[in-house]
Amino acid sequence: MDSASRHLCRSVVTGLICALLAPFVVAKPLNVLFLMADDMRPDLGAYGNPIVHTPNLDRLAAASLRFERAYVQYPLCNPSRTSMLTGRHPTATGVLGNRTWFGAAHPDWISLPKFFKQQGYASLRTGKIFHGGIDDDTAWTEGGEKRKFSGAVDAQRPGQDPKRSDRLIRLDGEGESHADWRIADRAIDYLERHKDKPFFIACGFTRPHSPLTAPGKMFDRLDVARIPLPVDFQHVPTTPPGFPPLAVPARSGDLFIGRQASDAEAREYIRAYWASCSFVDAQVGRVLAALDRLGLRDNTVVLFWGDHGYHLGEKGKWSKHNSLFEIGTRIPLMIQAPGAKGNGKVARQIVQMIDIYPTLAELCALPAPAGLQGESLALLLRDPGAPRDTPAFSVCLINGVLGRAVRTARWRYAEWDEGAKGAMLFDEARDPHELKNLAEDKAHAPVVAEMKALLKRLPPRE
Repeated sequence: MDSASRHLCRSVVTGLICALLAPFVVAKPLNVLFLMADDMRPDLGAYGNPIVHTPNLDRLAAASLRFERAYVQYPLCNPSRTSMLTGRHPTATGVLGNRTWFGAAHPDWISLPKFFKQQGYASLRTGKIFHGGIDDDTAWTEGGEKRKFSGAVDAQRPGQDPKRSDRLIRLDGEGESHADWRIADRAIDYLERHKDKPFFIACGFTRPHSPLTAPGKMFDRLDVARIPLPVDFQHVPTTPPGFPPLAVPARSGDLFIGRQASDAEAREYIRAYWASCSFVDAQVGRVLAALDRLGLRDNTVVLFWGDHGYHLGEKGKWSKHNSLFEIGTRIPLMIQAPGAKGNGKVARQIVQMIDIYPTLAELCALPAPAGLQGESLALLLRDPGAPRDTPAFSVCLINGVLGRAVRTARWRYAEWDEGAKGAMLFDEARDPHELKNLAEDKAHAPVVAEMKALLKRLPPRE
């Protein structure tokens, strides 16, 4: 056999061997870009708001699987974030306030960023991921901060300082002086320095949390005269007739603290909230532009979420604290996974944020740790029409009384002290603004019984 024939033979044999081994070759690990905003409800163009200006998030939503019905497990920062980042319900974490660290009671639990770090990823933090002062500092390769609170210091949330929270701030220029600009800068730096190895970058923006803050031009882009008030707007927090007293706390926690909201000032504050959403959108755009410039989009799972919902005058409330209404627990969620058939589609199934931990593990082909209480959404990314009947659960603690809520495709049910201190039932298909409480309607007693049975799935309170 001459040299040319031997070369041809070797080439054919090599090709056959490669073909046989191809299904077993491990692909390059996927990166994760984990983006989040503080106090952002689904007020985005992609979610049907025709006034707010959020082009970058709208483009991301159009390229992602956008979840229409995504819910957090607690309408407050620390409990919600802890639940999502541990993959467990708040009743299991024991974190029901803003000054409790999950690791004090559960030192063996592996948080989401620590999981990726243990899998060999560069785990990189910029901005607010865990609640302020309660970082899981050993979870990060870079960016961790020393904890101020190391245990169950305060299960109830201290009141906001009105002088710091209840105000509007107009920034100069593009907002370069603000922390959220620097948070995006750091994310871009991480992308540039860690582009050649697997990374989990968590980038948490602090807005639109109060004080409502944005560059002046983002305020001016919105005509305050065109800002609509909610259909159930009230000048002060108001519990509607037939609703439990605990449903609407008497005092707002972030805006209009201890004071009335006139129609005109309410419109100004809603405009400021939407301008603040635009400011976050601009920072997300800067980070995604860097991801594309570096050629990383095709190998990176991109996720964006808000840590809970928010009242903007609905039932007179201006905050999220203790709200078990739809507006207090529903959030924007979008996931773009390389090659996923669900990209560019909308999922209308009920999902909850404890599902994110197992989802990211599955998308990245990593073995999720035991004990997670959510269900992976990877199937929906492969097939957005796949059936799913898992409800979403939310809880809150108010004045020592535990409120629990469950959301199904049609119904939202909430009760306090297992119903002893009142309950609410809403037909979301017919009453999306939750104006009529059906909990005491005898005709709906079977639905109430069904909802109470679902609530038994929640783990008992720690």
